[in-house]
Amino acid sequence: MTTNERVRVTVGADGVAEVRLNRPDKMNALDAAMFTGIVAAGEQVARDPRVRAVVLCGEGRAFCAGLDMGRFGNMAEGKSSTGNAADPIDRLTARSHGISNAAQQVAMVWREVPVPVIAAVHGVSFGGGFQLALGADIRFVTADLKMSVMEIKWGLVPDMAGIALMRELARNDVVRELTYSGRIFSGEEALQLGFATRVCADPYAEAMAFAREVAGRNPDAIRADKRLLNAAMAEDAAALLMAESVEQTKLIGSPNQVEAVKAQLEKRAPNFSDPVAG
Repeated sequence: MTTNERVRVTVGADGVAEVRLNRPDKMNALDAAMFTGIVAAGEQVARDPRVRAVVLCGEGRAFCAGLDMGRFGNMAEGKSSTGNAADPIDRLTARSHGISNAAQQVAMVWREVPVPVIAAVHGVSFGGGFQLALGADIRFVTADLKMSVMEIKWGLVPDMAGIALMRELARNDVVRELTYSGRIFSGEEALQLGFATRVCADPYAEAMAFAREVAGRNPDAIRADKRLLNAAMAEDAAALLMAESVEQTKLIGSPNQVEAVKAQLEKRAPNFSDPVAG
């Protein structure tokens, strides 16, 4: 078992690893320590030959509420998300993890884990938390779960591999509607749209049961399955992940993005300037 302040990792005798987000007082919101902890947890279970399957879950009332609100306070002042040069969100175009930057790796690391990853999702899964869930192979959710591609409400784009991952799961027009609107949708609707695998009363219990079933299969065949399934989706992933980073870099700190953040924090309608043509 490995424990840090933000993410707990436990590997059972059955070969099932549990990765639990552990910031319940903030609904497991993503701060710099959480970014680092999630990636480290993924890398840890990927290296462990005992691990046959992984369950990714959140402590407390929610799976993950998305980016920590403190970051948006900095953005409202026209600053970078934290002003900290070591913060992964401030190094968007650097490819620190293969084809991903450090923020994208929070979701993409679960694709690199060589065994199936099952996300047990409850409460809320907003923005970065939604993209984190999409990084898993499978998502078991509650019917009353609230999900959202929340970034547009802050004047941003989903840049934690969200576009690359959403396109695998839902129709193009559905991805566009949710990305353009930022509306909240339920676990039941997520199942209909393709973002949830199964709706259940207790996603954690069902995820653990499924993980144990997978752990009982030939581990070589399971790993081969995942390699094949990943390869089928990987053709232009690198270019798309870089495009996310480039677009987000242009947006962060721009006048209309700062206005979007201020309007959200002040609970008023935004007053946007007309975009420059081109």
